[in-house]
Amino acid sequence: MTQTFSVWLVVALALLAANLPFISNRLLAVFPLTGPKMLAVRVAEMVFWYFVVGGIGLFLEQRAGQIAPQGWEFYAITGTLFITFAFPGFVYRHLFKHR
Repeated sequence: MTQTFSVWLVVALALLAANLPFISNRLLAVFPLTGPKMLAVRVAEMVFWYFVVGGIGLFLEQRAGQIAPQGWEFYAITGTLFITFAFPGFVYRHLFKHR
C-alpha cells in the first residue's frame, strides 16, 4: 500500500466515521437503542470514532516508517477537521425536515 493511498484511506474513513453517529440510530452503528439517540450520545460516539480513525492512521503511519511526533496543534486541527467532516450528517439529522 502506497503512502498516498493510506492518506486517502484515512481521510475517507474519517469522513464516514464522522457522519456515522448522525446517520445511524444505533449505538456505535451496532447496538439497538430503546429510545431516540440524544445529541450528547451522538457527540460521544463521534469522539469514539475520532480515536478509532486516529488509531488506524497511527497504525498505517507506523507501517510506513517512523511515527512523527505530534503536539497539541495536531490534535486541535484533526479534531476540528473531524467536526467539519460531521457537518453533512448533522445537517441531515437536525436541520432537514423528515416526514
